[in-house]
Amino acid sequence: MQIIKLLPENLANQIAAGEVVQRPASVVKELLENAIDAKAGEITLSIKDGGRTLIAVTDNGKGMNAVDAEMSFQRHATSKLSTFNDLFNLSTMGFRGEALASIAAVSHVSLTTQTEEDVTGFSIRIEGGKKKLASETICPKGTHIEVKNLFYNVPARRNFLKSDTVEFHHIEDTFIHVAIAHPEVSFKLLHNEEVHYNLQSTNLKRRITDVLGKNAENRIFPIACETDIVTIEGYIGKPETAKKTRGNQQFYVNTRFFKSSYFNHAIQTAFEGLIPDKTHPIYFIFLTVDPSRIDVNIHPTKTEIKFEEERFIYSILHSTIRESLGKFNLTPSLDFELETAFDLPAGFEKKPVVEPTIKVDPNFNPFQPFEKPKIHQGSSSSDRGVEPKSQNVKPQDWAAFYAINEEPEVPVLMESALSLNLDDLVMVGKYVICSYPNNALLIDTKRAAERVLYDGIIDQFVKQPLHQQMLLFPFEKSINLEEYRAIEENKSILMQLGFNFSLTSERLVIQGVPEIIPENSLDECLNEILTKLAFTTDLKEDLAHILVLTMVKQSVAFFTLKDKTEVFYYVQKLMECKDWTISPSNQKIMLSLPLEKINQLFEKHV
Repeated sequence: MQIIKLLPENLANQIAAGEVVQRPASVVKELLENAIDAKAGEITLSIKDGGRTLIAVTDNGKGMNAVDAEMSFQRHATSKLSTFNDLFNLSTMGFRGEALASIAAVSHVSLTTQTEEDVTGFSIRIEGGKKKLASETICPKGTHIEVKNLFYNVPARRNFLKSDTVEFHHIEDTFIHVAIAHPEVSFKLLHNEEVHYNLQSTNLKRRITDVLGKNAENRIFPIACETDIVTIEGYIGKPETAKKTRGNQQFYVNTRFFKSSYFNHAIQTAFEGLIPDKTHPIYFIFLTVDPSRIDVNIHPTKTEIKFEEERFIYSILHSTIRESLGKFNLTPSLDFELETAFDLPAGFEKKPVVEPTIKVDPNFNPFQPFEKPKIHQGSSSSDRGVEPKSQNVKPQDWAAFYAINEEPEVPVLMESALSLNLDDLVMVGKYVICSYPNNALLIDTKRAAERVLYDGIIDQFVKQPLHQQMLLFPFEKSINLEEYRAIEENKSILMQLGFNFSLTSERLVIQGVPEIIPENSLDECLNEILTKLAFTTDLKEDLAHILVLTMVKQSVAFFTLKDKTEVFYYVQKLMECKDWTISPSNQKIMLSLPLEKINQLFEKHV
């Protein structure tokens, strides 16, 4: 009995589609690259419903005749390879000949195309891998292809797709990667008939600026280096453009987009000392390498590439960026005529300035022999100048000495309620001290306020939008593509939190903010919120809690209690909270010092 059988053609195509077509963005990548390989000067990409309903690409490239058009939907049919050696000298994008066959296996595809030489064009329609129509037609020079009802015959894969907004953002990323790699080509992107990008043929810097926004023009600088191993060119963001998110970090080799944590490390270390910790520079770097020295076929999506001389390229890339940073005066340098009083390294801007102190030893005698140091602590005037008897010192004596400076381990009170009076409270800085039977109770007022505000906001948030205050003058903030997406995807949560705003791909305009956010901390609070939105992948409910905590922490940072009456109010409110001993940041709000611990402290210092 025969066990091993050949798979039916349609099933083989669907299996291949599992590798090539992971989501609508995968289709977009293949179709755009085909248009580039066809030498198109103008490309239009139209999307409907995040790519589920329609993905259409129109180009003015070379087009195909009838025979080539039909052959293009066969598996392993390609114009890019003729011999085995061609595989190691690739200068085009697609080459494996699986894209159109795989796409047609899981969708309804129609294609019209015409070459410069032909009088008429050719049209073909394929559904689920089966040809339904093939005929001559009248059409412009170039190719127009439509992919409809993606995964219509693979329900499980279709159900796996994310929301239209998320899928479109993946498509947008792919579109941007191709558009930046080919600034000489005009690109247009439409989603549900709305124009999102209309990029004219230009140079690389202008193309990057068109994608990032006009304010990026003066915030990027060029890099260039040519060696026998690699030619490097592109643009790097200035240190002040570094973000907590990893957006706008793009590598290309021979105009092909790829990802590399190894080369990213070279750039990150080149910026060491110039940007704060846990921030990332933006870059658009193009490598030109001999095609025979790279392997682009190690990953189905071809975004991971193996370099034959990876270590040398790493070193060249690192030194090139360091050199460019110095050339454009972006690295620290010595200038004896420069006022440096206000120059602070990255990461030190927010640290408090501590005035230096000078300590003078009044008992210092330059003629006193070094072997006879004086004892100052715990000594009287009668025994000054006496040589310490170090030979009699025991290890336990040193332990006892250092124990004097140790803070006692104090337990957190676990009673469910406290009965305090206004007169019991004493304010010491941000702390409140009050007496409790056989205890001194210490309360951190900032953490207490954090708990009170957080619980109150969460209770209100689940019922209705938070109260907001309208700004006298709208607050405008420049944003990048990742931040724009984060805001767009979470509009409803931000509005529920009390934000009133308008949004474009380059700018966020705030008209109203939650009452708890001080106006002088609005920019910093927005930065924290955008970072949380970009990094948080939890459920929406968890995201809301994270954002509320972010706002509360910003509010409490400027929090000061004016008098004992206000302190007493917050202490009472604190006792009404469910978790009144722990702040939302999971820090202790109060500590108790038992009377016996206080006695021990005094006994150690006697």
